[in-house]
Order: sequence, then C-alpha cells, then structure tokens
Amino acid sequence: MRRPIFLSILLCSATNGSVHAQTVLDGAYIREHVRTQRPLPYTHLREADVQWHRRVWRVIDLREKINLPLYYPLVPNNGRSSLFDVIKRGLEEGAISAFDPGVLLKDDDFRRPMMRDEVSSVLHGIDSTWTNSLTDPDSNILVVSETDVATEEVLQYKVKEDWQFDKQRGKVDIRIIGIAPMKQVTSDDGEVIGAAPLFWLYYPELRYYLANEEVQISGNVAQRISFEELFAKRRFSSYVTEVSNVYDRSLPEYQIGVEALLSGQRIKHDLFSHEHDLWNW
Repeated sequence: MRRPIFLSILLCSATNGSVHAQTVLDGAYIREHVRTQRPLPYTHLREADVQWHRRVWRVIDLREKINLPLYYPLVPNNGRSSLFDVIKRGLEEGAISAFDPGVLLKDDDFRRPMMRDEVSSVLHGIDSTWTNSLTDPDSNILVVSETDVATEEVLQYKVKEDWQFDKQRGKVDIRIIGIAPMKQVTSDDGEVIGAAPLFWLYYPELRYYLANEEVQISGNVAQRISFEELFAKRRFSSYVTEVSNVYDRSLPEYQIGVEALLSGQRIKHDLFSHEHDLWNW
C-alpha cells in the first residue's frame, strides 16, 4: 500500500516543478569543512617594527602545471569552480568589490570602486559586426551579439603584494594586497599581443569570500582546500614583473624577453635570501 502513495507524492511534486536538488546528497558524506571555515586573521603589524619593506608585482600564468587548479574546471561542477568563476559569482552577488584599473589599465591603487553596471559591462560586453543580409546579398546588416568573458579567456592573474621584515617576530611577512584577472588582448588580425587587467580586487576583502570556495590540488577529493588557503600557503608559480624602485617602472619597460625573466628570477632570489642575510653576521 505504501508504494502507490510514494509514487503519487513524487508525481505531485514533479507536476509542481522539478525535485529540489538540495534534497539529494551527491556523495557519501556532507562536505562542510571549507564551506564553514573562516580565514586566519592577520598578525598585527606595527610600522615601528617594520625594518625592511618592498612592494612586488607578479604574474600567475595559469598555463603552468602547478597553477591548473586555478584554471579548471572550465564549467562549474561537483562543488568546484575556477577562480574566475568564483570571482564572477562574488561580483554578481555583491559580496566583493571591483576597482577600476584606469584608462591606461595601470591604476592599482583601489581609488575608484566600480558600480554594478560597470562590472556587468566588463563581464558581459556587446559586440557588433556587419554581415551580408540573407534576403538581399547586396546589402549589409548590423548584427549585435553578447560577448561574455569566458573562463578560458583569463589565462593570467596579476598580483600586488607587500614584503616586510617584522623585527618583533623576526621573520619576513608576505601579504597580498590586490589581484587582477587578465584577459588576452588580440589585434585586428587575431594575433595575441598581450594581456590587460579587467579590474582589481582588494585581497583583504576577497580572502573572506575565497575562504569558502573549494579548490582541488590533487586526485584525492578529501584533500580539497580553499582558494584562500592556496594563496596563504603560496601554492602557485609566478614570475616577478615589477618591484618598488626609484624610477617607478616595471621590468618590461626597459627589458624584454629572456632578460626580463632573468631579472625577475634575480629579484625573487633576493627577496627569499633577505631574511637569511639579516640573521648572519
């Protein structure tokens, strides 16, 4: 007698709409560790304790193998999303803010927050092209189409961070200040000529949102961590493009190709060895 009753209840719910997906557990247990955790608070840092400070700009290339967890999956599934999909969702929900990179795309001082419609115009652009008319081959018509920024188009992230030596704790403290997703720029011929930031994100605000988003760094699903933990543990590869200097210029402005990469490697070596040198007499 119970089977017909169950089937009738299921049919009634199907007629009113689809069965709610959240009532079905896709797995052997509920994954709630990352979803409920909070990022560790920063250690208080006094200006009087900062003995040495450098500002560093670096680029994370998602085509490198170690950075693939930030790039995949291209389509959200099984509780996972790429970093850019996570950022887009946070912007659409209003949980995080975006900052204008300026007319020359070089402004990273977080001076002007972007409005919701401005962010939407960046993520969901409109493109217009002229094409031949199907009814009249001798005339052209204007075709307007939406050009959303896809996950596969964002292959790099620019990171601005501060390195400072805290003499109170006797260690170098590294803090990310901002992150900017970069989209490839192509010429009229379709040739890739570089990458430009879409907008800047203030990381001290962004990290609270990334702390509840999972990223898989190995084949073991039980070892998923949050995006915030990934950045905190520096589990990514990057190359330095600029360091604070008197001339206020980046490496690509006066070096190209291999020379710029080698200079970036030397800067990375100097940063990592600075803490060791301070404790040697």
